[in-house]
Amino acid sequence: MTDFYHILNWTLKRGSHTFPGPEGGTCINEAAIVACGFPYRPVRAPTDMPLCFSRPICRLALHLNDEAGDVERQRLIPFVTRLACADTPEIERERAAYIRARIDLDGRYMPHVSMDEGIRVLEGALAIGRQADPLAPDVAADRLNAARADTAPEASKQASISQMLKVWLGVFEKEPGTV
Repeated sequence: MTDFYHILNWTLKRGSHTFPGPEGGTCINEAAIVACGFPYRPVRAPTDMPLCFSRPICRLALHLNDEAGDVERQRLIPFVTRLACADTPEIERERAAYIRARIDLDGRYMPHVSMDEGIRVLEGALAIGRQADPLAPDVAADRLNAARADTAPEASKQASISQMLKVWLGVFEKEPGTV
């Protein structure tokens, strides 16, 4: 149920954002920072990420995030907790070479790649070297929701999943001050 709640209440968006923004959501890399327990920071480039994040993987994730449409972009949510997987310089070079052989992010023009292909390349790069420390989805969701709650005005705080389901099913009317 927590995965469902997380997906219902978080939206990946194009570009960098003020966290969490009046409409909620951030790019994949900004969400990953908070989900991993770091304070929010805007991300405009992979070098803005904490050192425990793989630069080549974050660069690819940023590209996929920013090139995708609003609906397609949400397919990246499962990767939010997997980006903190930095490894040795040799492994990072191997990841970069793997990505570059499939998607040329260094070319003069940024390539358009389908989300299916982009996710295949992201999965392949994530399979090289150290994997991110396991982070339960409920922990990530709790961190994102706590960060949002800390900065959101009282009137825009999210309803609980049970409240939303009751409203959707017509059991109860929506309470004032919930979305």
